[in-house]
Amino acid sequence: MLGSSTLFAWNEPTSKAPKTIVTGADQTDQYFEYLKGKRIGILANPTTIIGKKHLVDSLLTRGINIVKVFGPEHGFRGNASNGTKVSDEKDAATGIQIISLYGKKRKPSKEDLADIDLMIYDIQDVGCRFYTYINVLRDVMESCAEFNKELLILDRPNPNGYVVDGPILDMKLKSGIGQFPVPIAHGMTIAEFAQMINGEGWLPEKKNCKLKIVKVLNYKHDMEYVLPVNPSPNLNTPQSILLYPSTCLFEGTRLNHGRGTYFAFTILGSPLYKGIYDFSYTPVSIKGMSESPLYMDELCYGIDLRKYDTKELRKTCQINLKWMIDLYNNYPEKDKFFDRSMSKQIGNIDYLIGVADFKNQLKEGKTEKEIRASWEPGLSDYKKMRKKYLLYK
Repeated sequence: MLGSSTLFAWNEPTSKAPKTIVTGADQTDQYFEYLKGKRIGILANPTTIIGKKHLVDSLLTRGINIVKVFGPEHGFRGNASNGTKVSDEKDAATGIQIISLYGKKRKPSKEDLADIDLMIYDIQDVGCRFYTYINVLRDVMESCAEFNKELLILDRPNPNGYVVDGPILDMKLKSGIGQFPVPIAHGMTIAEFAQMINGEGWLPEKKNCKLKIVKVLNYKHDMEYVLPVNPSPNLNTPQSILLYPSTCLFEGTRLNHGRGTYFAFTILGSPLYKGIYDFSYTPVSIKGMSESPLYMDELCYGIDLRKYDTKELRKTCQINLKWMIDLYNNYPEKDKFFDRSMSKQIGNIDYLIGVADFKNQLKEGKTEKEIRASWEPGLSDYKKMRKKYLLYK
């Protein structure tokens, strides 16, 4: 099952007290010795922490030789807005060279890896197909496989690990927000996903990346896990992270989905809902989060999900389609609901949902049950395939 993966061993706690989730990075006794004497490259961002300290700082303190840091979308320090290209630079705090993988290149080059003995991947993911950190995982794995470098994954919990739901991506719609034939919520940690990339032959020429994995201790997929650091600028509350698999779909509509506020993915609205919904808010420009949000400085009306009981999502183990169906049905100009012509801020719903017939299903008045039925047998087949690569129950 694991192919070329190696799991570090550890001693399970003997105490009968409630067991605390321990991330891969926090289990320093499992990998610090392995790093000594090696030239290290690391893919990192603000979620790359041991306790409250950044992993890079901790490694440097221990005398580990970090040659380069690679940064994903939003950058190594996490201060770039969504979709903003990030340039190479030297880190002001450490002087280490930072190579951006969200600018001129998407994967490390041969030159980037020439003076590296071991790559480390330690970034917090949120378990969604359109969240780009699984893309950069694949890109780093591709380079490591091509240039014979080992990749050490310090695994972290998936806060949405309890849900496996959504249509399987039609690979004709492959894009920057959909690279793999998986559902919207894939229900895997980064290490599990890496094993699936290897096992399903998703690297060019079906190459395998040599993996070492430090598992999360005391973790199961259905556990609640509150992230200690925001994974990206607009996923800045536990509520936004849990709603994200459902509400990110509104990026493909004419609705503002909270960008331009401090509550992205938890409030949804449009000026056209005036007189239909009572809740209102006004998006504004916020540096580092959303500089030019849809309906900037306009009063929007819609729904407020900031106090929505996310236990309801856990009960169903499904993404919520009711919000999309209701907001579409109540939109005064239904023929323009998915029209992207008014703003570059509006994404392509086909790419987000992963199939081309979703918008037509809404227009035809299909029920949620009918929409879900169209996701089969692909979703059930994925769930069976996924089991081969699970490290946790």
